[in-house]
This record gives sequence, C-alpha cells and structure tokens, in this order.
Amino acid sequence: MTALGSITLILALSSLMIMGLFWWKEPELDLRWRILLFAAIAILPTAAAGTSTVEGLERTTQREFCGSCHVMEAHVADAGDPFSMSLAARHSKNSLFGKNSCYKCHANYGMYGYPLTKWEGMGHVYHYYLGEYGKLSLKEAVETIHINKPYPNRNCMHCHAGGGKLWKGIADHASARDEIESGRISCASAGCHGAAHPFSKTAHKKAGTRPTWQEKAEATP
Repeated sequence: MTALGSITLILALSSLMIMGLFWWKEPELDLRWRILLFAAIAILPTAAAGTSTVEGLERTTQREFCGSCHVMEAHVADAGDPFSMSLAARHSKNSLFGKNSCYKCHANYGMYGYPLTKWEGMGHVYHYYLGEYGKLSLKEAVETIHINKPYPNRNCMHCHAGGGKLWKGIADHASARDEIESGRISCASAGCHGAAHPFSKTAHKKAGTRPTWQEKAEATP
C-alpha cells in the first residue's frame, strides 16, 4: 500500500473509532466530545476523501491502469516489452517516463493540462462501459480503435524542445522545423520517427479502417 493509501485508511479508521467509542460509552456531550465528533463527522472524512482522490488520480496515470481495459492490452504489452523497438516501448524504457509512459505521452500540457486529460479519460471510460469498446475482442479493438485526433507534435516537443545540439544536429530537423512546429509534418509519421504503436497501424491498414479525424479531413473539399 502506498503512503497516501495508508493515510486514507488511518483517517477513515480514526473517524470510525471516535464514533464507535461515543456510541459505546454514551458520554456527556461536553466540549471535548463535540470537537471529537466534529472531527469524526466532518474533518477526518473530508481529509480521507482528499487523500483517496489524489491516490486514485495518481493510479490512473500508470501504464498498468491503462491496460486494465482489455482493448488496450496490446498497446500496453508493447510499451512494456523490453525487446520492442517501437516508439512507445523506447520511451517506456526511459526512466523519465517509466510506468507512467502512456500518461506522459498522451497528456495535455499547459495550465489546465491535468484536468483536461482526466476529462478526456472519462470519455474513454464512457466508450468502454456504455459504448462499443467493451464489446470488442482484442483483435477487433486493434483494428478499429483509433486516436481521435492527430497526435500533436507539441507533446513530443514538451521534452524534445528543439534547442539542444543533438536535435539541431540532425539536418532534417532544421530544414523542417516550421512544418514540425505547425503540425504539417508529424514526428510520429512513417517519414520521421515512425508510429508509436506500429502493429496497430499495420492492423488498421489490413482492415481498411481509418481514424475519424482522417476521414473528416479527406472528406473536406
């Protein structure tokens, strides 16, 4: 159990113990007991709710949590495969990403990045439990589930900002910088670093499926 989990448990048990002791002893309701009961009914449960929420939100940033939905098992398995050379796996091997690699690559960044990311995550939960995702087999999921918008280069450049010698030392980076920053060229395209989950792209191609955002773009005159 994590430190926050332990704190949550201690807070909850303390609240129950105070109320249980009051019910068992039935003491006079003096100032001391008023304070203890206020703590048991209001302060301790509120604190427990806060620590459990923080613990829960932290749990949702872990790759293991992403794999708890069966439709993501293939993606999570590839990201955690020490022998895979996919973009996702290579980043997962980096200690800065580690077990949180899914979140760190797919998160929104900026002032409201964290709540926006969690809000989008609720959309995934909806599609899994109340939509079509939960009914799909793993094979069907790999062939049909797509990212709902082009992967933004700004997520890559959150770490690879383009100011270092290594980045500048690659001629293609320098010549295509404007296209990269504007998103006209994707860092995760076949001509650059390749797809983060190439097995999924191959399955989509075989199945003849295309991302919703790409279908809309192609349909736009």
